Amino acid sequence: MQITSATERLTDAALLAMLHASADKAQAMGQPQCIVIVDPSAVDLAVLRMAGARILSMRSARAKAQTAASTGKPSGALAEPVRLAIAVATEGTMTGLPGGLPIWRNGVLLGGIGIGSGTGDQDVEVAQAALAAIGASSAP
Repeated sequence: MQITSATERLTDAALLAMLHASADKAQAMGQPQCIVIVDPSAVDLAVLRMAGARILSMRSARAKAQTAASTGKPSGALAEPVRLAIAVATEGTMTGLPGGLPIWRNGVLLGGIGIGSGTGDQDVEVAQAALAAIGASSAP
């Protein structure tokens, strides 16, 4: 009986590359952002609130990252009819707001990234820049 398995995880270097890429993209578009990267268990691995980003957007960025890591899908893909119920049931730790992307690499779900403080489209664009920095995608 096998009682352990190998687990892939994001390295510190990958997290820093993702933070730099997302902050650079946000700065280029002129929209400071809150950036949260979590592991597949939705535990924070890296957090950055850029100067000028809205403080309460840190909560939504974390919820977006947790949703993406939990479902393996973008946070905006959460079905409209269940968004409110899931948000209430999870005390706000899951959301249907756009800006959360799962981090998939080589068919392995490594976690999620959530971006908050811009429009939904801006948040997604910044998250995509972070994934591109490490050769990851938002789909398996």
